[in-house]
Amino acid sequence: MISNEFIDYYELLQLSPNADAETIERVFRHLAKKFHPDNAESADPDRFRQIVVAHQTLANPETRAGYDAKYQDYWNRKWGLASEASNRSAFSDDQVTRERLLSLLYVQRRRNMGNPGMGEVEIARLLCSQPELVEFHLWYLKAKGWVERLDGGQMAITALGVDQVEQSQHRISPNPLLEAHYPFGMDAEKDVINLLQGRRG
Repeated sequence: MISNEFIDYYELLQLSPNADAETIERVFRHLAKKFHPDNAESADPDRFRQIVVAHQTLANPETRAGYDAKYQDYWNRKWGLASEASNRSAFSDDQVTRERLLSLLYVQRRRNMGNPGMGEVEIARLLCSQPELVEFHLWYLKAKGWVERLDGGQMAITALGVDQVEQSQHRISPNPLLEAHYPFGMDAEKDVINLLQGRRG
């Protein structure tokens, strides 16, 4: 069962996760009667089927124990999302990462018009970032019209993206972008270009 398919059976049955077997049975009978397909006033076949599956899962101690483990994992991840959403610095870090990403693609196109694109894995390595985060940032930049996917699958900056970089005067800084993983000299842009050309050599 993957997270986007997870159904909170306790929420569905309007139960506490600590509900005992008697409470589960009582609530199930009430809801099953209410949403049964034969109920002319409040029939809901889809919800009725979900309620039956929820009852079958929670009424059996073994299946309930297995479900509870998934339930706990599900809510741990949900609370992780809530914690990340409240972390203001994470959002400013995202903005900086997008600026660096756009700057990389700017330099790549400016120095190599014949091969202006970069692969997502390559971008992630150069930014020292997780591939799934790079995927998010590329989605955003693509939706803004600042990057495009080339026929070969690589990502490249667009004319609008070039305007964005130049208007914002973005620069690739050796300290936040490369210094931690690549001991380059003071000329950061030249070092990035050498790295990019070397990877394609």
